[in-house]
Amino acid sequence: MSELAAALGIVGPRWALLIVEQLLDGPQRYGDLQRDLGMGTNMLATRLRELEAAGVLYRLPLRHNTRAYALTDRGLALRETIVALRGWGAGST
Repeated sequence: MSELAAALGIVGPRWALLIVEQLLDGPQRYGDLQRDLGMGTNMLATRLRELEAAGVLYRLPLRHNTRAYALTDRGLALRETIVALRGWGAGST
């Protein structure tokens, strides 16, 4: 498997990069991610588990059984890629 295929296996599934983008601004609670992204709870939970297993993010313990998520160094390393994709999506290179 190529390095690109391996990377896409982690951040290629729908919503994965959008979750990482949201977390670039700092840790966020599960409910805030769901509200801001407008995605279903099942899909969000699945993507968060996958990204956590890949070492892209980690779970922060909060009080009252709430969860928050933050990026690892591996997740933060995606910042330049996300900025480049934003520019590409806007039509600039």
